[in-house]
Amino acid sequence: MKIGLGTVQFGMNYGISNTRGKPSEDEIRRTLDVARGAGIQIIDTAHTYGESEAVLGRNLPAKHEFRIVTKTLPLRTETVSAADIQRVISAFHFSLERLRQPSVYGLLAHHASDLLAKGGEHLMSTLVSLKSQGLIKKIGVSVYDQLELDAILSRYTIDMIQLPFNVLDQRLLENGTLSRLNKDGIEIHARSIFLQGLLLMDPDNLGSHFRSAQGPLKKFHEFSRSHGKTPLELALNFAINRKEIDHIIIGINHPEELAEILSAAQLPPAIDNYSDFAIHDETVLNPARWPH
Repeated sequence: MKIGLGTVQFGMNYGISNTRGKPSEDEIRRTLDVARGAGIQIIDTAHTYGESEAVLGRNLPAKHEFRIVTKTLPLRTETVSAADIQRVISAFHFSLERLRQPSVYGLLAHHASDLLAKGGEHLMSTLVSLKSQGLIKKIGVSVYDQLELDAILSRYTIDMIQLPFNVLDQRLLENGTLSRLNKDGIEIHARSIFLQGLLLMDPDNLGSHFRSAQGPLKKFHEFSRSHGKTPLELALNFAINRKEIDHIIIGINHPEELAEILSAAQLPPAIDNYSDFAIHDETVLNPARWPH
């Protein structure tokens, strides 16, 4: 099962197309039940996802086989100090408390810039130490672009990486990075499969900031209709059938949405070339650069 459960919506209002806000705890419990029944393994969360960790801790079954991946407290500093390291350690133990778990499957540096800052090696040493204590099985980093990824790999050995990948953002596929990571045995978690819902929205209703994506999105929606599929089905189909990717992290708002995604995931592998829909506009591909 390649699909992983993204839980940022469990703890905060998130996503350009999210009109429902945070799900109720009953919806979260039912979502987790659907995920268990479907054989979903990965649950992705983070210290900074509002109440996501705490909500998961309250609603995860006492015995489960989910592999939980969380993230470090972001430091956003030019120099990582000893005090910063203590904050990261304290925040991680608080994450375990909120999750009500003795350990987690993965811990990712939430921002690659923290590992690349002066003294970032001390942060990596901390992750390695937590792993050696049996509190984490795999350590890694979440990246936004090629520059961050290359800088990390030139300095550190990691087990896992989370990166953006979707029909519009095919940069890491085009340049062979996904293949290289896969060959190096690094577990790849792809996020932004629907680009926070942008791929599923009517291209004519997008604001001026997204002008460079409107043409390719129109072509993608027309392509979907010509194949008798929805944009959701083909966006999912595109990502799930990349052999280089181990898991795709999909943010879920309610159990019915997860059921729809699981149904769409049963489609046979796509045989068409999706390269016509790719763009390289960083202001569109990186949601951190979207207007707020």
